[in-house]
Parts: sequence; C-alpha cells; structure tokens
Amino acid sequence: MTRISIFFIVGVLFFNACHSPTEGKKHLKVGFLDAFQDETIEEAKKGFFKALEEKGFDPKTNIQVVYKNAQGSIPTLNQEINYLLDQNLDILATNTTLATISSAQRTQTLPIFMMVSPSPQSAGLLDKKGMSPKNLFGVYESLSYIDTSIILLKQLKPSVKTLGAIYSQGEPQSLEAYQHLSDRCKALNIDLISLPVNNSSETQLVVQTLLNKHLDAFFALPDNSVFASFETILKSCNEAQVPIFTSEEGLVKRGALAAFGPDIFEWGHQAGIQAAQFLKTHSTKGLGPEIVRIRKKVYNAKVASQFHISIPQGISPVKE
Repeated sequence: MTRISIFFIVGVLFFNACHSPTEGKKHLKVGFLDAFQDETIEEAKKGFFKALEEKGFDPKTNIQVVYKNAQGSIPTLNQEINYLLDQNLDILATNTTLATISSAQRTQTLPIFMMVSPSPQSAGLLDKKGMSPKNLFGVYESLSYIDTSIILLKQLKPSVKTLGAIYSQGEPQSLEAYQHLSDRCKALNIDLISLPVNNSSETQLVVQTLLNKHLDAFFALPDNSVFASFETILKSCNEAQVPIFTSEEGLVKRGALAAFGPDIFEWGHQAGIQAAQFLKTHSTKGLGPEIVRIRKKVYNAKVASQFHISIPQGISPVKE
C-alpha cells in the first residue's frame, strides 16, 4: 500500500469520526422535579413529556432527562434542587407548589416551567414591583374553580349543611384555597368544619376527628397532604358514609364522588408545550406564566351508586 493510500484512508476515517451521525444533535438536558410521589400528580408529568414528544423531543434521541423526587420531604427537596442546579440543565420543570416555590427562590436564571402550582402572586413570588420572576414560566391555577366546585356539591347533594376539610399550614396554595372555600361556604350557609395538618401522617387522626362532628360531606382541597394520604381519607369517609368532593379529576378516579377542576394530564401537557417552544427557539419571547385552560366536571359512577346520588347531564364519568 502506497503512502498516499494510507494518508487517504486515515483522512477518510478522521472525516467520518468528525462528522458522525450524531453531530449537531446536542442532547438538551431537561430537569424534572416532583415534590412527592402520587398517582394523581404523576399525570402532570405524563402530560408534560407527552407534549415534548409531540414537539420532537424524546429521551431516546435528543434530550436527557434528569428526574428527582423529594418524596414529600422539605430537606430532600432542597437537596434535589441543589443537585439539579449543578447539572447544567437547559430547563427545569417543577411539579406542585413546593417544588415551584423552592426552585424559583434558588435560581433567577434557569428557565422554570411549573405545573400543578398556584399563580406567582399566590405563591408569594412577586418582587417589590409586583413582577413575577423573569425565569418562571409554565401553567398555574386560580381559585375560581372552587366557586363552581361548591355549586356542583350543592347540585349533587342539596341537603349538605356541614362540610369537612383539612389544609396544610405550610402550603400557600392550600391556605388560599381553604380561605376561598370558607368564603364560599359562608355565602351558601354551609358550616365548614376544618382542621390543619402538618404532614400526611396526621391526616387519619385529623379526618376522624372531623368525621366525629357528623359531616354531610368532605372537600378534598388541592393540598400535598391530601394527595399523599387520599386513600386513608377515603377509607375513613367511606366508613362514615360521607362522600368526598374535590377539584381534582385524579382524586375522583381514586374514589371521590365528583370534581370540578383542571385536568391534571392536560395541565402538564400545557406546560410541556411552553417548554418545547423554549427548547426549539432558546428564546422566552411570548412565554410567561399562564392559567390552566382545560377544566372538567367529572364524577365516579361507582361512588355515585354507592351514595345513591343521581348525576345530571353535563357531568362526565371518569375513565377507570
């Protein structure tokens, strides 16, 4: 073999190595932070990554996902945020209130796409000028759904006079939702009997205390402790023959009677559409926190039968 041939072969090999099929296909890094493990909240994550996939971003080809779950622990949540911020991420997705607030307090540069979270104002994230963090995007919910939720409750169970609820003292979204629920109950002459909880391990005892006060119904607020211990709440309420109303479709699938509120999958999907736009353009132009678009009235057919409640038209059964 001549020297020229050897140089030619080496040159071809070098060219092919430098121009491999993966050249130019940088794997963007997407961080995703769950505050806790819960099958209802899991739907938001599914919706988020479904949106990314629809827009051409797939963990199998062109994105790397760095996933962390704090498992309901504040110290763990802070540790996971620190870890994620060290990973040179392109974006960070945050699922539920505490994940969003804690992340927004830690970084002012990394784009954050929130879901299952309150408005920046309700979350206490506005600056002195009343402006939201410049790096906070994604989808939030207002409390207007509670008005319709209470109307739905009265529509399905007109005889309700006493309503039970628990709320987390450390969650801004839970406190604000509780206050709004309290105002609506006063307007409709419903006696709201409530107690605070500090974590999900307290819910069984607290809920049982409320049930001993002869409730007509229980309202499951959008609250991390409620999500994490819903089966415990459900068991106690079923034993006392007290139906549960809520604002979360996922909780209706898990045994609540009815809900009016955002579709959790679509909530995550809406946030994912925003995130995909940023990943495509690397620009925040036209992006900002936006309110959830899709809300539903839904009911659980088995639970309706259990409590002998007739469901009028316009309310859809959840798919098991």
